[in-house]
Amino acid sequence: MADGCCRGTERSRGKIQSDSLSRHAYPQQYIQELASKRVDIQKKRFYLDVKQSVRGRFLKIAEVWIGRGRHDNIRKSKLTLSMSMAPALRYCLGDFIDYYARIGLKAREQHASPTGSVGSDDHAHRVLKSEFIERDNRKYFLDLKENQRGRFLRIRQTVSKGHGSMGYYGQGIEQTIVLPAQGLIEFRDALSQLIEDYGDEEADEHGRLGSRTRLDNPELPEAASFRVDNKRFYFDVGSNRYGVFLKISEVRQPYRNTITVPLKAWARFGENFIRYEEEMRRIFSCHKEKRTEDR
Repeated sequence: MADGCCRGTERSRGKIQSDSLSRHAYPQQYIQELASKRVDIQKKRFYLDVKQSVRGRFLKIAEVWIGRGRHDNIRKSKLTLSMSMAPALRYCLGDFIDYYARIGLKAREQHASPTGSVGSDDHAHRVLKSEFIERDNRKYFLDLKENQRGRFLRIRQTVSKGHGSMGYYGQGIEQTIVLPAQGLIEFRDALSQLIEDYGDEEADEHGRLGSRTRLDNPELPEAASFRVDNKRFYFDVGSNRYGVFLKISEVRQPYRNTITVPLKAWARFGENFIRYEEEMRRIFSCHKEKRTEDR
C-alpha cells in the first residue's frame, strides 16, 4: 500500500515537472486578457480584446455575424495585430471616416436588407478607397467597398511565411474582417479607448507615420458621444483637403442620421444652440410660474 502511494506521488511529481517543461517550451500558449470591448453594427458584433503574452501586448478583433433565419449559422472571422500597430489602424480609420462623410450616405443604406449582410461576397462590389499599412512581415489592406446592400470596409491581413509568422498571430497566412461603413466611428472610438489605456506614446507616434497614405493633418479634438433616452449622439472632428469639419451623428438602431458642419460655421451653430437653450429655459420658467399662480 505504501509503495503504491509512493508511486502515485512520483507520478504526480512527474506530471508537474512535465507541465512545467511544457510551459517553458511553449510560453506563447499562456496569454492574459487585459481588456475587452464590444461594438454592435447592424447584425454583426465586433469584439476587441487586448491581451498580453511573453512577446508583448496585442489586439484580437473578432467579427461575429448571426443570421436571423432558422438555418443561418454563426459566422466568425478575426484579425490580430500588435498594440504597436493599433495606432496606425486608428489613423487609417480616420481617413476612411473623413472620406465616408464627404461622399455622403446612400439612401438605401439607411434601410438594410433583412437577409444577408453588408459586405457579403454574394454581391458584386466596387472599391471606393484603399489604403494599406506595412510593418515587419505583416501587411494590412483596407478597402472601402460598395455593393447593392451598402458600403463596408474590408480589412485584410497577410502574414509572410518565415521567421516571426508564428506566436500569438497564429499560423494563418491571411485574416479578414468586414465593417459596415455606418459603424466606423463607433469602432474607431472603441479602438481609441483601448489604445489610450493599453498603448504607449511611442507606438502612437509610430502609427502616425506608419500609414502610407495618411495626410499631415493638424491636431484635432478627441471624438465624444453621449446617450439621451434611446438615442446616442456622436461628435467626431475630422479634416480633409477642404478643411476641418464636425460630423454629428444621431443613432437609434438600426438608423443613423448624420450632418457635417464646417469649422467656419461652428460659432454660429454654438450661438444658436445657446440662444434656443436660454429661450426654452425662460419658457419653462414662465410655465412653471403660471402653474404656481393658478394653484
